[in-house]
Amino acid sequence: MVTVARVVHRYLDVDGVRVFYRESVPERDDAPVLLLLHGFPSASHQFRRLIDALGARYRLIAPDYPGFGQTVVPEGFEYSFDRLADVVEGFVRGLGLTRFAMYVFDFGAPVGFRLAVRHPEWIAGLVVQNGNAYEEGLSAMARDFIWNAQEDQIRGLLTLESTRGQYVGGTADPESVAPEGWTLDQHYLDLPGRKEAQVALAYDYRSNVEQYDRWQTWMREHQPPALVTWGVNDLFFPEPGAHGYLRDLPDADLHLFETGHFALEEHLPEIAPLIATFLDKTW
Repeated sequence: MVTVARVVHRYLDVDGVRVFYRESVPERDDAPVLLLLHGFPSASHQFRRLIDALGARYRLIAPDYPGFGQTVVPEGFEYSFDRLADVVEGFVRGLGLTRFAMYVFDFGAPVGFRLAVRHPEWIAGLVVQNGNAYEEGLSAMARDFIWNAQEDQIRGLLTLESTRGQYVGGTADPESVAPEGWTLDQHYLDLPGRKEAQVALAYDYRSNVEQYDRWQTWMREHQPPALVTWGVNDLFFPEPGAHGYLRDLPDADLHLFETGHFALEEHLPEIAPLIATFLDKTW
């Protein structure tokens, strides 16, 4: 018999931000905890299938950042990666979490690594999926965008065509990627104020590159157990970014997949068991 996870959907107030999150209710009260940190231009819904697959055995918690998904921000909220990390830190405190593994994907890497540097005692392990922390993990296109993009170029990424391209680009079988992901992302991108939020975060992305050394130092000093899964056809974060983790975490378990940025969309059946094994071994 297949056990399907029970999932709850709630809001938590964090300093005036109403953080929406989805959380599985595992069968065991002492189940391992995995904090799922989503990427651009998505939100916690990108993890729905993973939560269904693993949520009966593990406590999976996926918040929406300010400017994404269902989370509601007060007027005048200033968007930066530091502020996203502030809110996620408050969210973790609000839930009373003191130890958890982190799944960091895309934007989830700069948010999660800021959290790890602030609170290394919280981090039981890292699951990294196309979440970059290395200079060599930036393609030439990514470097040019991060340091030179103008507002009209940034807004060009916020269209349905570009959003769809982030999902199917680099995949071996585009028909395996359900359209609900990119259409829901685009719905949220088109809400009032959301494009302005993304422009601000795009300009601030260089602050992440400037902190790579700090995050790498944290990994070398603390040696968290790590599982690295990577779609090697990612146009922004190519394969060398995956191998970079082995330099600082030589015991990390590395798995490469012939797919693009949203590797879970095409390879959930392979990645979910890797995560389950990792959590069982790490916890």
